[in-house]
Amino acid sequence: QVQLVESGGGLVQPGGSLRLSCAASGSRFSGGAMAWYRQAPGKQRDLVAIITRGGSTNYADSVEGRFTISRDNAKNTVWLQMNSLKPEVTAIYYCYTGAFGNDYWGQGTQVTVSS
Repeated sequence: QVQLVESGGGLVQPGGSLRLSCAASGSRFSGGAMAWYRQAPGKQRDLVAIITRGGSTNYADSVEGRFTISRDNAKNTVWLQMNSLKPEVTAIYYCYTGAFGNDYWGQGTQVTVSS
């Protein structure tokens, strides 16, 4: 199996920053692409950013230039640095990876942007 454990969420004022972390473990973790998704109340879960093992990245248009995804393959960890936060990014953020045809999700971490 694969376990993904997120941390780093919380309450932040508009314009602030947060850094989310996701640590992967388990015998079936392949070290492949990892991603961050988010789900706001009443909305579908959407892709925020994805990073390949080699470090190639892609972002949702709405976060391009403000969010940065990175990873350390030796530590099996991926981060999401979020800057210039706006209230509309309030959501539960989930870490994701796929391995051997299966999807694996973390438990989610709440990010709330509010004054």
